[in-house]
Amino acid sequence: MKWRAEAALLAAAALLSACASTRPISDGSVKIGKPYKVNGRTYVPRDDRDYDQTGMTSWYGPGHHGLATANGERFDMDALSAAHPTLPLPSYVEVTALKTGKTALIRVNDRGPFASNRIIDLSRGSARALGVERDGVAKVRVRRVYPSEAERNALMRGRAVQTAARPVPSPVSVQPTPATPAPIVGNRYIQVAAFGDGDRADATAARLRDVASSSVAPGGDLYRVRLGPFVDDDAASTALAEVRRRGYQDAHIVSAYP
Repeated sequence: MKWRAEAALLAAAALLSACASTRPISDGSVKIGKPYKVNGRTYVPRDDRDYDQTGMTSWYGPGHHGLATANGERFDMDALSAAHPTLPLPSYVEVTALKTGKTALIRVNDRGPFASNRIIDLSRGSARALGVERDGVAKVRVRRVYPSEAERNALMRGRAVQTAARPVPSPVSVQPTPATPAPIVGNRYIQVAAFGDGDRADATAARLRDVASSSVAPGGDLYRVRLGPFVDDDAASTALAEVRRRGYQDAHIVSAYP
């Protein structure tokens, strides 16, 4: 009878092992943490569910690879991860590089940066995914998001999640874009930004509709948000100043609708 009991225990252990291999990877406990001070500055972690900021980023890698992150994980410089001074650990952000227009879903599992001119520090893998690895410092927009369990598991297994592959609704369009538009002499447009995610482009166009007529123009893998037309340079310049005040520092005036 003893061998039967042992066999049953072995069978149960094998079953549990098989089940564990197919279980979703868990994020574990989420930590917000207490206020802390670095270099004379106090940081207050909080669960900012609507976090949406534009600012500078840099990336960190070899010098930290394999070391413990702030929530006790092992830092992998090639994973899609990041450090943020106040967001919960872990949490998820959608980061868009304003220079390249690329967007990536990134997992925040570390604290930093502790420099006044940066809002987030990316892993080398995250910087590579956004096309800014060689830049060192780049301007980005960081928005907190709440991905599905499948997306979270993909990230934790080291797989990139292409946010542009999510279902994209019909573009917001105040004025239709002709298939073969001709330049209109004397008119001006503002090109706000280009996004790899159509949802983000639509949301940006909607937020700026109170400034001027807005539209989203898909082209290849990017969705370009534009405002206009404006009757003259003065009107375009006034709108451009407001757009930049709202955080779109790379917005610029173009003389015709491409």
